[in-house]
Amino acid sequence: MPFIPHTEQEIAEMLQAIGADDISALFEEIPSHLLANELTGVPEGMTEMEISRLMHARAAQHPQSVCFLGAGAYEHHIPAAVWEITTRGEYYSAYTPYQAEASQGTLQLVYEFQSMMTALTGMDVSNASMYDGATALAEAVLMAVRGNRKSKSRKILMPTTVHPTYRKTTRTIVQGQHIELCEVDYDPATGVTSLEAFKEKAGDDITAIVIQQPNFFGNLEAVDEITDWAHENNILVIAVANPLSLAILEAPGNWGSAGVDIACGDGQPLGAPMSAGGPYYGYLCCTQTLVRQMPGRIVGRTLDQDDKEGFVLTLQAREQHIRRSKATSNICTNQGLVVTASTIHMSILGASGLEKAAAACHANTMALVKQLSQIEGVDCAFESNYFHEAVLKINKPAVEVLVALAEKNILGGYDLSEAYPELGSAILVCATEMRTDEEISAYANALAEVCA
Repeated sequence: MPFIPHTEQEIAEMLQAIGADDISALFEEIPSHLLANELTGVPEGMTEMEISRLMHARAAQHPQSVCFLGAGAYEHHIPAAVWEITTRGEYYSAYTPYQAEASQGTLQLVYEFQSMMTALTGMDVSNASMYDGATALAEAVLMAVRGNRKSKSRKILMPTTVHPTYRKTTRTIVQGQHIELCEVDYDPATGVTSLEAFKEKAGDDITAIVIQQPNFFGNLEAVDEITDWAHENNILVIAVANPLSLAILEAPGNWGSAGVDIACGDGQPLGAPMSAGGPYYGYLCCTQTLVRQMPGRIVGRTLDQDDKEGFVLTLQAREQHIRRSKATSNICTNQGLVVTASTIHMSILGASGLEKAAAACHANTMALVKQLSQIEGVDCAFESNYFHEAVLKINKPAVEVLVALAEKNILGGYDLSEAYPELGSAILVCATEMRTDEEISAYANALAEVCA
């Protein structure tokens, strides 16, 4: 976004109007010992041409590797129109819609986003968004504790098949509120969490359980039977779901006989580029019963006294709008720009486009796993259905294999040895709709060389 500074004449006119001698007079209340002198470490300014050359040179330092890495960040095709529209001035500079009558465009966009997310998840309500998927899960846990009034234990069953970073983030945020996260182990043969494993951890009082679908290994959990069992025992259900997968998998709102209570995850697969690590955003949806426990903002559509359509902030249970002690959260926010991109992305692709993208991801991953598992020393870790990620065991240390593949400009996957040492040398691989048959074959040839 271009920045046009004030001219010297404009500054002089302003100072004259307010009766100040110079700019420094505006800051005279600052003690002199706190004022900064010359910034010796700051280089001289560059021209636009020099800046452009510098940034192109820095971008070129990153090799154009073929990506088979997933683990929560996915390389998907993003139509060119998405970010061309998103970075227009009216979207790019828009922030929080505190004044509804002056923010109708922003409010309408958020309303459309919420409508799309409830359609994808099968839930009643969506908020404007959260920081990222990990903090969205933490907020979902806090929601469940507030919302399940039949439970006093503040105990949450958390499968180890949930993304390790999500689990760590959630623990950091909720541990100070005396909430207990009880880990539930997965079946080593299938890489999913069985209903029996949940039952073994269940006591007289469980507040909520978490199910990730697909789970961190890419495998599909038995969500229907787990959801029904939880509700039969007065336990709330929190779903963590890849939103793109919901174009072909059952929506969390339809799991079991009654659906889950809260659905959350990361919206990165919906129009957000990988961008060396972000920014991403978290989505958070729930049933109407829990809407008062939802942090953040909810935009609604209404009619004014002249029967004209208008958009308003229906609920805004955060500390900027109400007393801090009454806020559901004081760390939630909406990642407005990325949400804008996601809304435009989903509008362009439509339901059929999202379904085709998700189906192509699944087909490519099946082709990838088929070729890689034929290599001597490479085996599938689990016997389970998966979406677009799978775990492979390899006959050499995972870190060495991935480094060797990176030297061939292939991002070969995610090393699982730190988060899941029990798997031995194993990597998580992913193939989105971006991968071609030639790239998959090239990866298989490269891995065969490395593992030989």
